[in-house]
Amino acid sequence: MGKEKGGFLSPKAISNRIKAKGLQKLRWYCQMCQKQCRDENGFKCHTTSESHQRQLLLFAESPDKFLDYFSQEFLNGYLELLRRRFGDKRVHCNIVYNEYIQDRDHTHMNSTQWLTLTDYVKWLGREGYCKVDHTEKGWYIQYINRDPETIARQQELEKKKKMDMDDEERQAKYIQEQVERGMHGGVEQASHEATELQRQSEEEKIVLKMGLSGRKPASSASAPSAESKPSSSKTADNPLQVLAAGARKKDVQAVMSKKDGAKKRSALDEIMEEEEKKKAKFTKKDHWLTPGVIVKVITKKLGDKYYKKKAEVLAVKDKYTAVLMLLDSGDKLKVDQTHLETVIPAVGRAVQVVNGTYTGCRAVLEGLDEKNFCVTIRIDSGVSKGRVVEGVKYEDICKVAS
Repeated sequence: MGKEKGGFLSPKAISNRIKAKGLQKLRWYCQMCQKQCRDENGFKCHTTSESHQRQLLLFAESPDKFLDYFSQEFLNGYLELLRRRFGDKRVHCNIVYNEYIQDRDHTHMNSTQWLTLTDYVKWLGREGYCKVDHTEKGWYIQYINRDPETIARQQELEKKKKMDMDDEERQAKYIQEQVERGMHGGVEQASHEATELQRQSEEEKIVLKMGLSGRKPASSASAPSAESKPSSSKTADNPLQVLAAGARKKDVQAVMSKKDGAKKRSALDEIMEEEEKKKAKFTKKDHWLTPGVIVKVITKKLGDKYYKKKAEVLAVKDKYTAVLMLLDSGDKLKVDQTHLETVIPAVGRAVQVVNGTYTGCRAVLEGLDEKNFCVTIRIDSGVSKGRVVEGVKYEDICKVAS
């Protein structure tokens, strides 16, 4: 009685599958049949098989065709791994090859036109696929990316870098011109330095020439002629004309002095305004409630009955709490400052400054600037009475109870 055939789950079948799972030796692989043998005996049996012989007959008909096909497959797989795994980095060729052969279905080198990995790397360098260099540790390769999008991106980066360099060179040239101009200016200033007064003889007179622009030297030319001619009644000045000329001169001087005074006052006013603005920054307080002003309730916590109602501040407690009396109903409430807002009256009505530089002063509303939420007021009490102040915020003034 014969032996029974081992099934799929027999120990021998499982052992064979485990052995065939990993990578086998390259010399026992047949590329034409795409068959991996485990040992030399298995490879010898395969080469004598009928299927292998048929594949060899096909290869013999067109060997260059099959050789080019396998070479192209190996090249595509190797370069694809190099591009995806390492990009543009410089890497040893053996590292890439060891990762490439991890795939069991890869195209083996013994079926290509290259006999060794060194010949393959040299060919990559000659064809321009990679940058190749040889060191003591072996051959290193660097992938050259020829993708159109990548090339366009590199060109844009180079263009941008060139523009940056041009800007830097232009800036450096401008700075250099400024330095040279400054040096020339320093030389010119040095050439006009003051020197000591030197006289060749003590009898020589010192003459100072005052060049006044816009005046003609007619008076200087006429002066010698006036001195040379004797004074007479015809050439003498008329006393009435002298008095009239003096009066006109005084009027001109008075007008000029008034203009200078106006300029000084305007400059002084500007300085005072700046000082007031600075003071306003420091005099701003976080509480503004003042007895005798009209405010509006802006909270609904007290009920809709009191929402948006106007009231008079009767008293202030702890700076932040107001005792109110509603204008329409006469009800009295105790409300916090955060639930109230100031009331802006019509133009020409009296207001009170409740915050800022003029806190406590009475004023008259002169104008409204709704776009910037501010008003113009004229101070009506205190030291600054009569002064017009612009740009006062809505929350800094409040309507006065009549």
